[in-house]
Amino acid sequence: MVKTHVPDLASMGRPVSLSALIAQAASRVLAWLRRVMAPSSPYRVGDAVVAEDPFHGRREGIVVSRRGPSVGVGTATGILHFDHRQLKRQE
Repeated sequence: MVKTHVPDLASMGRPVSLSALIAQAASRVLAWLRRVMAPSSPYRVGDAVVAEDPFHGRREGIVVSRRGPSVGVGTATGILHFDHRQLKRQE
């Protein structure tokens, strides 16, 4: 069956204002800047580290996860998360 009426493709989308486009671009740039400027850990997954924490004591283990300044260290008792400033490389 052949349609006799074809909708205009230009009228199918919602109109977008210039201010909405600028706001969307600005939010993307700010999100990118927050991600780039956030503190990150100098340790890589697989590095052997020693964690010294007043609550957990001294723990030795391997870095298993990183998220910003937080580092997950796999120890004999499980995975503990530390701030990267509490870690030192094993000698």
